[in-house]
Amino acid sequence: MAAIENLLIDGERVPSAEGRTFDSVNPATGEVFRTVAEAGSEDADRAVRAATRAFEDWGTRTPIQRAKVLYRFADLIEEHADELALIETRDMGMAIGDARWCAGNAAAVMRYYAGAIDKFFGSTIPVDRDGIVLTFREPIGVTALITPWNFPLNIGNWKTAPALAAGNTVVLKPASLSPLSVLRYAELGLEAGLPPGALNVVPGPGAAVGDALVEHPLVGKVGFTGSTEVGVEIARKAAGTIKRVTLELGGKSACIVFADADLEKAGRMAPFSVFENAGQDCCARSRLLVEASAKDELLEHYVAVTRGIVVGDPESPDTQVGPLVSAGQRETVEGYIARGVEEGATVLEGGIRPEGDGLGTGFYLRPTVLGDCTNDMVVAREEIFGPVVSVITFETEEEAVRLANDTPYGLSGSLWTRDGARQLRVARALRTGAIGVNSNSSVFPQAPFGGYKQSGVGKELGMEGLVHNTELKSVFVSTER
Repeated sequence: MAAIENLLIDGERVPSAEGRTFDSVNPATGEVFRTVAEAGSEDADRAVRAATRAFEDWGTRTPIQRAKVLYRFADLIEEHADELALIETRDMGMAIGDARWCAGNAAAVMRYYAGAIDKFFGSTIPVDRDGIVLTFREPIGVTALITPWNFPLNIGNWKTAPALAAGNTVVLKPASLSPLSVLRYAELGLEAGLPPGALNVVPGPGAAVGDALVEHPLVGKVGFTGSTEVGVEIARKAAGTIKRVTLELGGKSACIVFADADLEKAGRMAPFSVFENAGQDCCARSRLLVEASAKDELLEHYVAVTRGIVVGDPESPDTQVGPLVSAGQRETVEGYIARGVEEGATVLEGGIRPEGDGLGTGFYLRPTVLGDCTNDMVVAREEIFGPVVSVITFETEEEAVRLANDTPYGLSGSLWTRDGARQLRVARALRTGAIGVNSNSSVFPQAPFGGYKQSGVGKELGMEGLVHNTELKSVFVSTER
């Protein structure tokens, strides 16, 4: 029998207090990949108390001392990038090329925060007394970080790196569908020199582990990425102890293409803004808003590129899109496609399970383009979290902005136009947190990331990531004689 992947608490791999386990299934084969210890509320408490003890050490180290450890952590992530990528691919189905990019990004983010620590400081403020006010940025204490299954390593690291850099300690709860990469990542943190208890990992169900962390009196901050519905519950439960909370929640982002855009380039690139990682991305531009006069030309390119996307074994370097994370997730996505057709959408491409050697047992689905959509259809309103895009036409710039903003979400988006004034005008008008102009890219280690409206509260990445992981203290120093 294969060894169990135990929890990581206080610097040690330990079984769960209740001895429970669960299976991690490889989405490419449908077979069990690893057996993992399932944490419960008692394990969450053990991890929080270990983090509380570790804070007495880590939280009092100088920024330069912390930076040395985090630089080494970044180096180790980079050295083990292939190992981490392969774990990610087998645990959640991400194409190996994307998984390698994620591992590289994790190293880059950790290195960014290692270098940012001694450049993040308070200020001096003149006041109307003899003296001066000094402000200090200080760590919060224990942070509970709850992450989703779609980008386990990347999002886990986005939250952990600034928390550790600021001097906090961490209890990380990954999703049960894909916990393995962050367990290995945390081991590398210990090897880099993190004190035992500074970074703990407790996979388990949200109802047991997540709730215990959110309500724990020794936790000072909660960082969560996931659905808006769960985010609402976390905010409600965290209010009982007035915890600091950052929430990165759902999205239904728009890709707006104007007739004056480079339509060949947009049609060639934009499909990957929704289909990468099998569409399991909160930033996915899953609504394609195209100016009516350009629709036919754009879709000619867009559908052709979609048709050519290589769906297959995620461990193959030729694969562009792997399977969905689970059989249940694929069924959910297929249900949305059927609902779209019932409401009048037309399947222009995809929407079927691909055939081929080895694909029958995995959770594969061809990238899907739904034409003839309107913004009030379910497929255009709800976050599908799968490889499905809804095509909606508009006539004017004002209508494009109205349609893009007509959603409870506001996380990301793209717009394609050659008109420089329109680029700025529309970007400013969109009620969303991160926008790419003539590009699919909108998320960088150096830039703040987070949503408007029901897509979240607070920011991650950039220097804002440190802001949300610190308390701001004012100290008045009198110079009166």
